[in-house]
Amino acid sequence: MLNKPSFRVVAGAAVVLIAFGALWILNRPESGAPRQETDDAYVRADFTVIAPQVAGAIQRVAVEDHQAVKAGDLLVQIDDRDLRIAVEDAKARAASAGAVVSGLSAQIQRQHSLIGQAGAALTADEANLKLATVNLERFTNLAKDGSGTLQAQQQAEAQLQVQRAARDRDRAAEQAAREQLLILQADLEKARADALVAKARQADAELKLSYTRVVAPTDGVVDQRGARVGGYVRVGESLLTLVPMEALYVEANFRETQLARVQVGQPVHLGVDALPGVTLEGHVESLAPASGVSFSPVPPHNATGNFTKIVQRLPVRIRLDPGQAEAKRLRVGMSVRPLIDTAAPVEVVAEAPATATTGRATAAATIPAATTR
Repeated sequence: MLNKPSFRVVAGAAVVLIAFGALWILNRPESGAPRQETDDAYVRADFTVIAPQVAGAIQRVAVEDHQAVKAGDLLVQIDDRDLRIAVEDAKARAASAGAVVSGLSAQIQRQHSLIGQAGAALTADEANLKLATVNLERFTNLAKDGSGTLQAQQQAEAQLQVQRAARDRDRAAEQAAREQLLILQADLEKARADALVAKARQADAELKLSYTRVVAPTDGVVDQRGARVGGYVRVGESLLTLVPMEALYVEANFRETQLARVQVGQPVHLGVDALPGVTLEGHVESLAPASGVSFSPVPPHNATGNFTKIVQRLPVRIRLDPGQAEAKRLRVGMSVRPLIDTAAPVEVVAEAPATATTGRATAAATIPAATTR
C-alpha cells in the first residue's frame, strides 16, 4: 500500500498528465483529424429550367408536377398553326426560287446554241464574202479586156457589199449573243443566291415550328409547373423545372480549418436526417475555388476599422457512389451529415467524360471499402 507522500506524487503526476492531455486535445489543429464532419450539407441538383424558344398560346400540357419523364418526352405543345402557314409559305418561295434557277439554266443552254448558230452564220458569211471578192476580181478583169460586161462587174461589186453587210450583221449578232450569255449567267448567280436565302428561310421556319414541341432535354422529374392550357408564353419564359434525380450530389460547407487534408476522390460516409439508420457512400468530387461569401453581391473588405476574424466555409461537392438503392429516396434540399475519411488512400485513375445528364466530368478514383460509423 502506498504511503501518503507516494500517493500524492502519483496523483499529482496523473493530474499533470491529464492537464497536458486536455491542453493538447483542445489546442490540436482541427485539420489534423483523420475524419472531417459537418452538418452544414444538403442534397443538390443542377435544375433545368424549361422555357420556350417561340412565343404563342399553350395548346397542351403533357405532364404534371412530380412526374418522371425521359429525354425526348413531350412536355408542352404550343399552338403551331401560324408557324405551319409560315412553313408552307417558305416552301412555296423556295420552290419558286428553284424554278427561276432552272429557267435561267435552260436559257443559258439555249443561249449557247444561239451563239453556235451565230458563229456558223458568220463562218458562212466569211466564205460568201471570199467568193464575192473573187467574183468581183474576175468580172473586173473580164471587163477590162472586153470579154465581160460592165453590168456583170457592177453586180459583182453589189454582191460583195451585200456579203460584207451580212458578215457585219452576223458578227454583231454573235457578239450580242455572247453579251446576253453574260447577263444570263449573272442572273443565274443572283437566282442561286436567292434560292439559298429561300431555303434558309424555309429551314428557319421549320426550326421554329419544331420549337412548338417543348420536349425534355434530359431524364428527370417535373416540378414548379407554371404552364397552363390557353396561357400565352413568351420566349424565355419559364414553363417548368426539370430535376435530374439520377444526378444528385451533396454540397457540404466545411470550415477552412478542416480542409488541409481533404482531397478529390476521398471516401465519404453520408448520414441523411430524413433516412435515420441509413448510411450512404460517396466520394469527394471537387473543392470550390472560393468561399461562398466571396461571390456575395457585397464581398467583405477588412482594410479599415476594427477586424474580427471569422472562420470561412468553402463548399465541397460530394458525388454519391452508384448502385445504392437507398439513394433513390433522396430529395433535393435534404440535410446531410457527411464524414470525409481523410486518412484513406486515394489513387485518382482518370477523369470520366462529361455525362449527358449533368455535363460535368466525374473523377474516377480507386477507393478502398469504407467502414460505417
